[in-house]
Amino acid sequence: MELTSKLTLEMLGEPFLLEKRIELLNAIAENGSISKAAKAVPMSYKSAWEAVDVMNTLSPEPIVHRETGGKDGGGTTVTSYGKTLLENYAVLKREHTHFLERLAELTDMQSGTFKTIGRLGLQISARNQMQATVTTVESGEVEARVQLLLKGGHMLVSEITEEAVEDLHIVVGQSVTAICKSSNVSIITELNPQKENQLRGQILQIEKDRKNAKITVDIGMHDRIISVMSIEEFRKLSVKEGTRVMVDIEAKNIMLGR
Repeated sequence: MELTSKLTLEMLGEPFLLEKRIELLNAIAENGSISKAAKAVPMSYKSAWEAVDVMNTLSPEPIVHRETGGKDGGGTTVTSYGKTLLENYAVLKREHTHFLERLAELTDMQSGTFKTIGRLGLQISARNQMQATVTTVESGEVEARVQLLLKGGHMLVSEITEEAVEDLHIVVGQSVTAICKSSNVSIITELNPQKENQLRGQILQIEKDRKNAKITVDIGMHDRIISVMSIEEFRKLSVKEGTRVMVDIEAKNIMLGR
């Protein structure tokens, strides 16, 4: 995994110098023509002039000077102020690159906190997201069965398409995120030996409204699974906070993310 980051400079709270605009300014300085510069970047002639107008508007001094008439509709030059900006940007870009290289050297990009940061940045509607390690991958013609080891020692099986396995590059030993909607999690009080994906835990919290109940189950090592069901289903369970239960999830309802 490579650590990358775009360098953007703002002026008056607006994006001012972007990578694409820097490329455009360098192309203008080299070609002396907005039309040739636009083709070199590439971008449309209209987009090129819009970018120049934005930069000139935000800047305290003109960055690009346009002369009417002549070949290609007139010459276009980068002003001395614009050239100074390009030189300063090149210095900042170089230092920015050195910073990323140094950060990559100091950080284990394949494990530890960087992976955690990546997971925290993932925003999806599914309530249940758990870190897991792939232990086996059983391939089929259409679907694959991926066995997962959770932090607390529970085993979980996910059934996803072969295409998904290939797209995500899922292999044994890899760290993934197991994802499941709360409506696809059942709460049971007795073990069914014929079924997989039954995880033992303890009810940590119960929240109810007129129609639904949300049950949070602690399955160990800070892994919590949420189940949402109708009030009628909840009443049939006869459970309360602190009750030892099992969560039951169909393998087809467990998605994987990286």
